[in-house]
Amino acid sequence: MNPLQPEIHPLAPFLPPNARLLLLGSFPPPRKRWSMDFFYPNYTNDMWRIFGLIFFDDKDHFVDIEKKKFRKDNIEQFLREKAIAVSDTVAVANRLNGNASDLTLEVVEPLNLAGILDQIPRCHTLVTTGQKATDTLLSITGSPAPAIGGFVDFLYHNRRLRLHAVAFHEQGQHPGLGEPPPRQRVAAREPGQKRQKTPDVEQ
Repeated sequence: MNPLQPEIHPLAPFLPPNARLLLLGSFPPPRKRWSMDFFYPNYTNDMWRIFGLIFFDDKDHFVDIEKKKFRKDNIEQFLREKAIAVSDTVAVANRLNGNASDLTLEVVEPLNLAGILDQIPRCHTLVTTGQKATDTLLSITGSPAPAIGGFVDFLYHNRRLRLHAVAFHEQGQHPGLGEPPPRQRVAAREPGQKRQKTPDVEQ
């Protein structure tokens, strides 16, 4: 059996000097799954569709549907305008199964967060986009863990920071956007009412 070859993160952090928020994922998928040379590059990852839907009421605002890729230049311009920096929490990793799953991603070396913060002095808000990203960031900062959808305030590198944790399907998929796998959710019911299931909605 061949020993694992640690993989160095192929992208430099995206750090607009005016950034007030740092968006943090875990590690990019294998190169064969990229549709652009930027963060969240997998075409089935819904991160940029979510941004399009929230800010422009159009999930395809950053999508080149004909070429099946994301519009990198538009994304970067938008992030600069909104003062959002983007990086990942893992600098060097082993893919134990050779795929993009966070579940089998082994952290060899985490992000140099202090070095990143030095380059974006106005940033006081961090957002992690999955459990692996959150766990890795907590190992770096020693911060308490926020509830999913919640936040915690803490001090790190002589700076007061606020960490928000948000949840997505694995690889950033979100129900109703992109191509997530069908799931079922238990529908709300009155006392004594039989349990019903709503198809194709994430649990």
